[in-house]
Amino acid sequence: MEHLPAVDWAFAAMTGRSLVPPGPELVPAEIDAVVAELRDAAARAEEHVAAVTLLERPAPADVLVVDRSTWIRSICESSRAMLEGVGATEAGSSLDGARAKALGAQAGGVFAILAQRILGQFDPFVAAPRLLLVAPNVVAVERELRAVPSDFRLWVCLHEETHRFQFGEAPWLRSHLLGLFGELIAGEELQFGWPRGGRPASVRDLINNPAQREAFDQVTAVMSLMEGHADVMMDRVGTAVVPSYPSIRKAFEGRRDSQGWGAWLRRLLGLDLKREQYRDGAEFSRQVIDAAGVPTLNRAFSAPGLLPTLAEIHDPQLWLHRI
Repeated sequence: MEHLPAVDWAFAAMTGRSLVPPGPELVPAEIDAVVAELRDAAARAEEHVAAVTLLERPAPADVLVVDRSTWIRSICESSRAMLEGVGATEAGSSLDGARAKALGAQAGGVFAILAQRILGQFDPFVAAPRLLLVAPNVVAVERELRAVPSDFRLWVCLHEETHRFQFGEAPWLRSHLLGLFGELIAGEELQFGWPRGGRPASVRDLINNPAQREAFDQVTAVMSLMEGHADVMMDRVGTAVVPSYPSIRKAFEGRRDSQGWGAWLRRLLGLDLKREQYRDGAEFSRQVIDAAGVPTLNRAFSAPGLLPTLAEIHDPQLWLHRI
């Protein structure tokens, strides 16, 4: 894709790591304890996720307990792999190199913001898929919510393990997402413009090209399914495994909905869109399970053509009738 500008990902990582604060201060013994418990929670989560999702166990993946700086380096590696997957090329001329550094600086700034929020992430886009758990953020949020640490750490791992099961059940999902991303940037560079009539509600409102908006909607539908499915499966695990689950869920939902000086920035970056994905995808999953059971919901991971559209996410009966 010659039209796609190269990004200096090494510079992005360096920029992001220079901007992000380290997070809560812990003594070495506390760090060791957090790392050990997160690793143990990830191992225990697999059994519970297998029981509630009824999905086949996926191939093993590395579990990496990381700090914010390491997460930024990892997400830069993943972003590079994703762009290479849709045909992006490296910078050529010195002018291209300057532009690549400028884009890298922008990406690093965004990643520095995200690195302070993300708790965990299953990354299927690198050569060896891995589960990343961001220890400082887990500790910061469990303190903020006054959650039982052992319960909260298992709760985080249950969600990310569910994503690992989803990609394991649908080995085509990685290439499908890359294909949608390729459509999003195909033909010409993304056309952004300020919408008439006021502020944009999210990134989508800044995209002018109708075909690219359609691709964005398809990506949103897939991500809504994946996030909502993971949330519902965590609900199905419930208090038998995580005793303080109801209080964690209530407190965390309040955190998702919290407003403040950064609310508009979060919407512009698409962070509120992710919150909507949890809500809409979870409602879709619940309605399908209530109507036809978990095995029927799992059919969404059988083939690309069985994934719900964005319209079907908002009206699950349309999907049930179609399949």
